[in-house]
Amino acid sequence: MAQRMINPWEWQDEIGFSQAIEVSAATQVLYCAGQTSMDADGRPAHVGDMRAQVTLALDNLEVVLAKAGYTLANVARLNYYTTDVQALFGAFDIVRARLAGAGCQPASTLLGVAALAFPELLVEIEATATR
Repeated sequence: MAQRMINPWEWQDEIGFSQAIEVSAATQVLYCAGQTSMDADGRPAHVGDMRAQVTLALDNLEVVLAKAGYTLANVARLNYYTTDVQALFGAFDIVRARLAGAGCQPASTLLGVAALAFPELLVEIEATATR
């Protein structure tokens, strides 16, 4: 599987995302549902704590990826949904570190939303991975 980052500018490199990712033909694609701060029993965790919710959402995403034989390095696209954009920016160093550690600089979208599936949730992270 080959991925090629398309970045006509350099400013996105500091934030850790790409404007586009080209994926070679004949690849497998994994579409992941949005991952949140849900514990193993399906209950919201870390109410009111954006940093902890981001960490658990990423942990949960990595569990889903691993179950299918993928890692964060395979992620070509991440979409972020949050009820508090500024709080997510305040915790984004966690995201940057995890992605950088995996050599992942995906195409991304960040959306501020009025609500997520449960009122306790502050962030949801949706991924598309290829190999």
